[in-house]
Amino acid sequence: MPPAPDTRSPTVTLRRVTDADRELLTAVYRSTRLAELDLVPWDEATRTAFVTQQFEAQDRAWSEQRPDAVRDVVLVDGVAAGRLYVDRAADEIRVVDITLLPEHRGRGVGQALLKPILAEGDRVGLPVTIHVERHNPALRLYARLGFEVVDDLGVYLFLSRPARQANTAS
Repeated sequence: MPPAPDTRSPTVTLRRVTDADRELLTAVYRSTRLAELDLVPWDEATRTAFVTQQFEAQDRAWSEQRPDAVRDVVLVDGVAAGRLYVDRAADEIRVVDITLLPEHRGRGVGQALLKPILAEGDRVGLPVTIHVERHNPALRLYARLGFEVVDDLGVYLFLSRPARQANTAS
């Protein structure tokens, strides 16, 4: 008889990004570009060079635009599974990026990462915001968590989840 499938919730933790994580972070970025890469007749060396150049440009831009963002590696059951970058500003908590490797998507990891951020937004009275590609399957998760589209930027949607006040009625 085959073993029963593992239905337990994964243990999700974070650790700060270090310089040693460049290869991992490039692989996480590459996982977001797989459909596009499948459309071009490039050899693997060309694909790798393109992805590396694009990742470096994105990383540089985010470092300049959001220098105070906390950059974490997402660990699922102790295994590196993605990245979570969050910038806490005076007027919002911005999820700059939340990306999981394909094998970790659809398992509740994104929700486990976002719920504490939403609770923090509620606690400090700030909205939580994120830019999301229009066709990202995670839009369903964001909608379930209370995010709403506040701006249509073409390829991207800008979402916000307003802070919710704790129920003080007894």
